[in-house]
Amino acid sequence: MNLSSHSFADGQTIPGDFSFCVPDAEHRVRLGKNLNPHLAWSGAPQGTRSFVLICHDPDVPSRGDDVNQEGRTVPAALPRVEFFHWVLVDLPASLGEIEAGEFSAEVTPRGKTGPAAPRGARQGINGYTDWFAGDNDMRGDYFGYDGPCPPWNDEIRHRYVFTLFALDVERLPVEGRFDGAQARQAMRGHVLAEARLTGLYSLNPEVGA
Repeated sequence: MNLSSHSFADGQTIPGDFSFCVPDAEHRVRLGKNLNPHLAWSGAPQGTRSFVLICHDPDVPSRGDDVNQEGRTVPAALPRVEFFHWVLVDLPASLGEIEAGEFSAEVTPRGKTGPAAPRGARQGINGYTDWFAGDNDMRGDYFGYDGPCPPWNDEIRHRYVFTLFALDVERLPVEGRFDGAQARQAMRGHVLAEARLTGLYSLNPEVGA
């Protein structure tokens, strides 16, 4: 099974249009267009009844002490944890492409609604749900896609891994409000094939996009 995109090439930089935040000379960062990227796939095995798409960043700092602090950096040696940016389930087996901006076309304070999504699919909550939990202006359930916004002082370029799973069930056995970990758990024993596409992104001018 193959996964590709018109929005960025595997192992290359994700353009700012597909990001939650972009660099800003005056304020370090500002909100981006937050479009979901175009994705296309082929070669699903016989017996595929639906697809699941998960995007995660495995390079998120495990501690926030230095994150976005003037005069400090997030060291490359710091242990990293993962952060989910998109959890999309129940994509029809007949589908082979998602258009850019089809599922997300802006930053939505307090999060986009869900779990119902276009194409008859469902979306889980992403990591911004926890990230903004203490922010009165932004907190809420962030369903669907919200793009990259790594610390502007991180020494490393973050990886954004889009993984498509072909499943042998039409509907993922998970209900209500769910996250990436719960979707992965529900997929166990149902995955027929998977394909990955990885984009890179940084807000640190010393690292480069």
